[in-house]
Amino acid sequence: MSETAGTAEPVVLVEERDRVLVVTINRPAARNAVNGAVSAAVAAAMDRLESRDDLSVGVITGAGGTFCAGMDLKAFLGGEDVMAGGRGLAGIATRPPAKPLVAAVEGWALAGGCEVVLACDVVVASREARFGIPEVKRGLVAGAGGLVRLPRKIPQNVAHELALTGDPMTAEQAERYGLVNRLTEPGGALDAALELAGRMTANGPLAMAATKRILAEQADWGAQDFWDQQSALMAPVFASEDAQEGARAFAEKRPPQWRNR
Repeated sequence: MSETAGTAEPVVLVEERDRVLVVTINRPAARNAVNGAVSAAVAAAMDRLESRDDLSVGVITGAGGTFCAGMDLKAFLGGEDVMAGGRGLAGIATRPPAKPLVAAVEGWALAGGCEVVLACDVVVASREARFGIPEVKRGLVAGAGGLVRLPRKIPQNVAHELALTGDPMTAEQAERYGLVNRLTEPGGALDAALELAGRMTANGPLAMAATKRILAEQADWGAQDFWDQQSALMAPVFASEDAQEGARAFAEKRPPQWRNR
């Protein structure tokens, strides 16, 4: 199933595979650069992921052997709103979905494309993938989360070098620094990401959403209020029907039937 965001070309493809929503940026001739149509379509897909109880995990990738080359500079120069959709650049950078999101990276993930990767929870990449935030080379700033998220995901001194030189890093370096979870052979990133996403879908959706939020927000919590903040997010999960179902299914030695409540 494809979605077109109001253009003749399918700039974003959206497919449901069991409980996984697969979102593919589909502008291979432009190296999947992000214009307003892409941002709006991806944002709509993220809204669908969040609103549907039968979808637990998202996977985002790019068509044609490139993940994403970042903001479409031609669209930018033309005054186009490349942040369309209410979630920031590429429909994800400012406000990622509450549910887990896996990046499947082939080829280049540059600038805003790298910032999309940084907004994901888990990253699977081809050994030929490359990552970078080269905005300074164009007189720009990596303002879609790169300067905030990159130092939290890799060593700060490495993040500083990448941000200030604009130079890219290889997939092997990204794995060594902790940005990439798994490396695959070229062409294998999406299949590996889907396998990983499929393992996540067996888990309680409410529990995963709360876990993601705690992981994302805890760096900003002070030591004094960490436990209170965590407890506030955990309490609804422990009081849910799904918590009862999970314990009951374990005792009865059967797969749980999640109800998202």
